[in-house]
Amino acid sequence: MADLIEFFIKHPLSEPKFIISKPNLSTIRPFKRSFSIPIAIGKERQRYCSLCCSVIDAKKAGGPGVSVEGGDVFSVTSSAKSDVDYLGESTKGDLNVKREHLQAFVDKIGGPIEEIAMKEAKEAEALLHHLRIADPLAVRQSPRGIFCTRTLNLRSIGAIGYDMDYTLVHYNVMAWEGRAYDYGMANLKSMGFPVDNLQFDPDLVIRGLVIDKEKGNLVKADRFGYVKRAMHGTKMLSTQAVSEIYGRELVDLKQSRWEFLNTLFSVSEAVMFMQLVDKFDQGDVRAELGPLDYKGLYKAVEKALFRAHVEGQLKSEIMAAPERFVEPDPELPLALLDQKEAGKRLLLITNSDYHYTNKMMHHAFNKFLPNDMVWRDLFDMVIVSARKPEFFQMSNPLYEVVTDDGLMRPCFKASSGGLYSGGSAQMIEKSLDVQGDEILYVGDHIFTDVSQSKVHLRWRTALICRELEDEFNAIIKSHGHKSALLKLIQQKEIVGDLFNQLRLASQRRENCRPSQSIEATNMDDFELTESMQKLLIVMQRLDEKIAPLLEADGELFNKRYGYLSRAGLWDKSHFTRQIEKYADIYTSRVSNFLQYTPFMYFRSQEQTLAHDPRSYSFVDT
Repeated sequence: MADLIEFFIKHPLSEPKFIISKPNLSTIRPFKRSFSIPIAIGKERQRYCSLCCSVIDAKKAGGPGVSVEGGDVFSVTSSAKSDVDYLGESTKGDLNVKREHLQAFVDKIGGPIEEIAMKEAKEAEALLHHLRIADPLAVRQSPRGIFCTRTLNLRSIGAIGYDMDYTLVHYNVMAWEGRAYDYGMANLKSMGFPVDNLQFDPDLVIRGLVIDKEKGNLVKADRFGYVKRAMHGTKMLSTQAVSEIYGRELVDLKQSRWEFLNTLFSVSEAVMFMQLVDKFDQGDVRAELGPLDYKGLYKAVEKALFRAHVEGQLKSEIMAAPERFVEPDPELPLALLDQKEAGKRLLLITNSDYHYTNKMMHHAFNKFLPNDMVWRDLFDMVIVSARKPEFFQMSNPLYEVVTDDGLMRPCFKASSGGLYSGGSAQMIEKSLDVQGDEILYVGDHIFTDVSQSKVHLRWRTALICRELEDEFNAIIKSHGHKSALLKLIQQKEIVGDLFNQLRLASQRRENCRPSQSIEATNMDDFELTESMQKLLIVMQRLDEKIAPLLEADGELFNKRYGYLSRAGLWDKSHFTRQIEKYADIYTSRVSNFLQYTPFMYFRSQEQTLAHDPRSYSFVDT
């Protein structure tokens, strides 16, 4: 590897010692696509070169190349010969040096493996730097990182399924949810609800909150279900009010009382409901609408939004001008192309109908694909109108879409390359001969996409959460604020420890018992009382500083609810707990896979415990 690094530094790219092939994407074959990487040659210039994935012996220029996957050097672990590694992950898809070539390298590598590995790691880091490719650790510590909750060997994945809305196609929330809100409010008005002068305010809510349909509240719960913040209508409740209302209650998502905001599609629904609660409390809802409570209001909102979707006006407007609603991501199709060429069978499984799916995917993908490829060329199978979560739970009738107009005919067996409506996940497993943890499903809905595919089928799962980028940046920007807050809390803890010891000494003295130490016993009563008074005043003044800082923690992300992933300063939110429980990996957008390669081994990070003496996530070198 050192020789390779030295080559990049010493030799211009135009010299014939290294064969540079021009990309030829007219024929898409696994592991043969060329790609452009910026490589720095010296300090004064930067050029783009196309590095072919075939390795060509410079001494035999013009001779046959050795394919990374085929050839005479490497072999790929098949499913039949796969095992599990020391982390319990399948070795299927791992690349191996063939036995006849292995000994030659073993003879060259002498010495303790610890020393060899340290040297190779440093050289690899240097080569990544010269190739201008970020190492996985640097990528993970960025807004575009892929974060792992359960170890996942991407090489062992045979098929990757994708949801479409807010996964492969990301919408501008203000535009899409704003129009959903407009149509929903128009339907509420036609039902007789007073909605005039109300406007869409997406900052009222964040994903991961929970609607309390009994009390007309929107709450944020921690990982245990304890409510930490709450809003009644559009007004935030005080900490005292939250304690009085929910002090003896836990959020239980299995109960119909609670409605979890799983996705960005929930934003318009929550805003409508909270604004309608205000109208209801003010007595503006007419008696002619019947005896309504907060549950009745929620049902009305559900009905209004359902009509907006079913009647088709909203989607028709989006299909007519997708550029107003869809945020383009040029890297996304390339990430999927890498996966396809790596041998992954790609699936599109969406609840959207054929016409809408075709229009959105055409707009989001085709202009970014090479050589006149279209979005359908990426996928081994496309399922529209999938009816998730039922798709993962039971079998529904299967129809094949046979014309560009969406004409369908019944069928009983799916095949690779097909476009279908309905069906089931079991049908996919059978037709592609993959099952369980050989399939990775990627979606934005914590329940419909991630939870159900995990619970019923044991598929591996990935959650897409675009808000992670804003949260990551907010955490970075608020570093000074949090440092100041933690410093004050630490000071209070130290002062408080001394106060508690003096209080215990006073208590023992009153009961004619010796204090904890000779020094404490020898303090006179006046000195003891004066010290306690002073410390108590200091702690009270510290509380006056800490309280507003703690309230403001996370306001750079959302002024009302703080961070998406946190509930309070220390604990995880209920949303984060759902991610940890059901999503093996999570990230802000699908195109982040482009930075990791289709061969990445995602290793879960250390989960620190309260009694851990130190963290071993990063070992000193």
